[in-house]
Amino acid sequence: MSKYTKEDIFRLANEENVKFVRLQFTDILGTIKNVEIPVSQLEKALSNKMMFDGSSIEGFVRIEESDMYLYPDLNTWVVFPWTAEKGKVARLICDIHNADGTPFEGDPRNNLKRVLREMEELGFTNFNLGPEPEFFLFKLDQKGEPTLELNDNGGYFDLAPTDLGENCRRDIVLELEEMGFEIEASHHEVAPGQHEIDFKYEDALTACDEIQTFKLVVKTIARKHGLHATFMPKPLFGVAGSGMHCNLSLFKGGENAFFDPNADLQLSDNARHFIAGVLKHAPNFTAVTNPTVNSYKRLVPGYEAPCYVAWSAQNRSPLVRIPASRGLSTRVEVRSVDPAANPYMAMAVLLAAGLDGIKNKLTPPAPVDRNIYVMNKEERNEAGIVDLPSTLALALEMLKQDEVLIKALGGHLFEHFIEAKEIEWDMFRTQVHPWEREQYMTMY
Repeated sequence: MSKYTKEDIFRLANEENVKFVRLQFTDILGTIKNVEIPVSQLEKALSNKMMFDGSSIEGFVRIEESDMYLYPDLNTWVVFPWTAEKGKVARLICDIHNADGTPFEGDPRNNLKRVLREMEELGFTNFNLGPEPEFFLFKLDQKGEPTLELNDNGGYFDLAPTDLGENCRRDIVLELEEMGFEIEASHHEVAPGQHEIDFKYEDALTACDEIQTFKLVVKTIARKHGLHATFMPKPLFGVAGSGMHCNLSLFKGGENAFFDPNADLQLSDNARHFIAGVLKHAPNFTAVTNPTVNSYKRLVPGYEAPCYVAWSAQNRSPLVRIPASRGLSTRVEVRSVDPAANPYMAMAVLLAAGLDGIKNKLTPPAPVDRNIYVMNKEERNEAGIVDLPSTLALALEMLKQDEVLIKALGGHLFEHFIEAKEIEWDMFRTQVHPWEREQYMTMY
């Protein structure tokens, strides 16, 4: 991650012919927001004097306490390569501060920083995240609106001409690399029209920033190809949904705290405690890692998405998998997360769950090396395997019962998240859906 000073940014803006700067932040639902300023206002922005109306942002504040300040993180400076025609547009990701200068507790990015400080108090220096976000590409109609027509009939790791999204995916990779991403792989996923691009792990805060940037780049470049990119977890019935597997590790200085060459599976006590914490809290953090009504259409058996709480170093049906790499690459892969999640909030609850396991020296159950999808309910019960919540409503009720996760979110984020999501569930619950008319109109 680049380390920039104010002087560096003024110089880069001048060298790159930057005309506008987007001051970006993320709301409680994970949506990117921005205030765009002409480069003439850059000095004001870098002095933390740019104000905006927080009452207009989902889950922020009431109208009588609306004045908020944008504090840019100088290390997030990047120029968007596709904006070169009439002077370039650059971006700075910001933290939100109250009018009195204190960090705003309802800012998901600020909140993740708070949980990371708690990690440091336990002696760890880094919480690393390697995300694997998946997305679908649909064709646009003549009005530029997304259709349900896929742009290919490809499958896992297919090549052109079956994978017609290859050119779009390649352009996305080139743009990301120009912006400083280290891309490790890009390929067609299991479902037609579904794609995955993996980038190198970073510290959790940087990785969350990169997830948000990644989504913006994917959507922008897809539109240039006449396509609509969506990170909706399950846009189509009958095919695999989109996940965002999260590869997690804790470091102490240059040492991976999850690696022990002399232990079983070469997993340290810290790794096992962390796994136990994740498994203990998994049903309760699902509302945050899978935050939409649609998320629960993905978490069903038969489409490779985990819906059972278990772990394994051998198979991909449990919620937690331990990839084969060891040494500095030893990591815990949480497979339930989907790309609709607010990454800052998702990492806050995942880290808090793992740290709870470490603080209380929790022991994970035995690994499940069978395919859980072919086990019946009695076999799962015998193995101590519980189900993830099957609906957003159930997930929200389980989150409300978990004091560790409530503390990890903080009072403001927790209360406003619950409020927004209960409204979302109620809108879905009271809506009459086409499936109901198909089933019941002629039957009754």
